[in-house]
Amino acid sequence: MLPAVGRDLGDVRLYGWVFSAFFLGSLVGIVIAGQQADRRGLVPPFGFGLLLFGIGLIIGGFAPVMPVLVMGRAVQGLGAGAIPAAGYVAIGRGYPGHLRPRMFAVLSTAWVVPGLIGPALAGLVADHVGWRWVFLGLLPLVVGCAFLTLPAVRGFGPPAPADGSEPATAADQPPGSRLFPALRVAAGAGLVLAGLTVASVLPTPLLIGAGLAIGLPAFVALVPPGTLAARPGLPAAVLTRGVLTFAFFGGDAYVPLTLTSIRGASAAVAGLALTASTLTWTLGAWVQERRINRWGPRRLIRTGFVLVAAGAVGMTTLLSHGTPVWLGPVMWGVAGLGIGLAYAPISVTVLHDASPGQEGQASSALALTDVLGTALGTGTGGAAVAFGHAHGWDPRAGLAFAFAIAVAVAIAGATVARRIPVRLAD
Repeated sequence: MLPAVGRDLGDVRLYGWVFSAFFLGSLVGIVIAGQQADRRGLVPPFGFGLLLFGIGLIIGGFAPVMPVLVMGRAVQGLGAGAIPAAGYVAIGRGYPGHLRPRMFAVLSTAWVVPGLIGPALAGLVADHVGWRWVFLGLLPLVVGCAFLTLPAVRGFGPPAPADGSEPATAADQPPGSRLFPALRVAAGAGLVLAGLTVASVLPTPLLIGAGLAIGLPAFVALVPPGTLAARPGLPAAVLTRGVLTFAFFGGDAYVPLTLTSIRGASAAVAGLALTASTLTWTLGAWVQERRINRWGPRRLIRTGFVLVAAGAVGMTTLLSHGTPVWLGPVMWGVAGLGIGLAYAPISVTVLHDASPGQEGQASSALALTDVLGTALGTGTGGAAVAFGHAHGWDPRAGLAFAFAIAVAVAIAGATVARRIPVRLAD
């Protein structure tokens, strides 16, 4: 779809910001929704998230120039960030501990159909109807979602303590108390991403340094104390999610490039590798639902990291022409199984360890590290590929560097996962 957008609106310099604006907006939406869920219940943040998502679709569908489209994507991201944070709170407050793994498996299953048909359907609509209808055509689904879900979440307010007193939680902070740190995290992440993707080498350390100086202190203020130190329990679980998405998506973004540009495979084969990881992710989610009570979250999460590392190593072997191309979908299917085994147990651990009345704050911290890990993993891999290209390396060397980073981060994640509880009390 986006190539058609570029041809129509021009200004290809902003092409990458169509993605980045959505990501940066979602960072802010995640944090604000988590606090409001603890403060006001689920209807305000969830409903406002759907509204902003719809407004972003309208802005994108009618955008006359690329900067307006970027603005629409930022608004869309604000709404998209609010929705999963509210969903996690609903699971935490609405289901007992032994049913939460099953609910997260259901959530993973819900991604299968969109993951399989979404990109192809968007391409067909863009080619035969127009790219604007890729945005506008989603509006009926947003309206239908609102009618189906808002009545169901109306009863999910912040829980009252057993003694009848008011809970002393982060929800008692002023409504805007987390807005400024969220904006700083978004700004810092934007600078880091710009530093990773800038064509010139000289500004890279300056942009990354400025991004860390602006965003890192704000990030520390928004996540549980001890997160960066992987303190056992809730802090380690929140950190582990970011490490997991960094490792998986840091490799996932470069699987199609490896298969098509290096091995000369068709786009269908590259798509098959991504489809395989989508299906095995769902398989892993259902395996963890069956095994988490017997194995405990730590074993599942560490196994998941090992499988993600194995999948990235397997993709590195695909850079050699002696390895059969059909191993690409197989190896990235292994990585998909790994993230499927680890992803939901991290969510279950966070909700288990969150204090009553602070599920929203814990869920927003989890989603925040999730999105940051995805963006930074993809950006770091891209920086490795771009560095190799700028220095005249064989293209396989840059891709090998990107997959090596994914392997190293996955191994580090398996080590951090030792701070996850062996068992969770129901």
